[in-house]
Amino acid sequence: MLDVNDMHAYYGKSHILQGVTMNIQEGEIVALLGRNGVGRSTTCKSIMGEVEPHGSVKFKGEEIAGRKAFEIANLGIGYVPENRDIFPGLTTRQNLILGLKPGQKDGAGRWSMQDMFNMFENLERRADVEASVLSGGEQQMLTMCRTLMGDPDLVMIDEPTEGLSPQMVQRVAQLLKEISKRKISTLLVEQKLSIAMDIADRVYVMGHGQVVFEGTPQELRDREDVRKEWLEV
Repeated sequence: MLDVNDMHAYYGKSHILQGVTMNIQEGEIVALLGRNGVGRSTTCKSIMGEVEPHGSVKFKGEEIAGRKAFEIANLGIGYVPENRDIFPGLTTRQNLILGLKPGQKDGAGRWSMQDMFNMFENLERRADVEASVLSGGEQQMLTMCRTLMGDPDLVMIDEPTEGLSPQMVQRVAQLLKEISKRKISTLLVEQKLSIAMDIADRVYVMGHGQVVFEGTPQELRDREDVRKEWLEV
């Protein structure tokens, strides 16, 4: 589904990503772990075309490095940024409608608006109120659901549980599992190690702009040295 090979990225003269190589298969949940500032969010932005990538980024066998973000989205990659980016002056329903691709009708893909309401009753109850009055957890749900409305084949989700209550964290985990059941691939950037280890099929650990570990959650559990050097505070 996604193959990233020797990807570099820069902010001005700062060399942020230094040869990132990773892959994601169909329906797979892959967690991207690491401390703040190691390049996890920049990896997502580079794949999405928001930061210029140097190297190879292939989606379903097609090179997408250098394409514009909207072109990449139309090819089937969804991106849920860390800062949520809802449209506060629009209603919940209008925000969800904006997730549809040009010419796409509600329910034509794997997800419909009613699917979102069935999973998150709060969104249905607040469907016609401005998104600005939603709680932080509800806004996070809205952002994820809006991305799914576009029926992506791969979704990248950056820190979805940040600042959420334990109950809402579990709802996010349930949604991620449902995404996988529908054969959608997921790249999950997550700070909470317990959540990532519970739902991910594979994990990558980043340090200093590079991938320093790749394996299964169990293999990471067995590598105390990796956890201590690259993950624990």
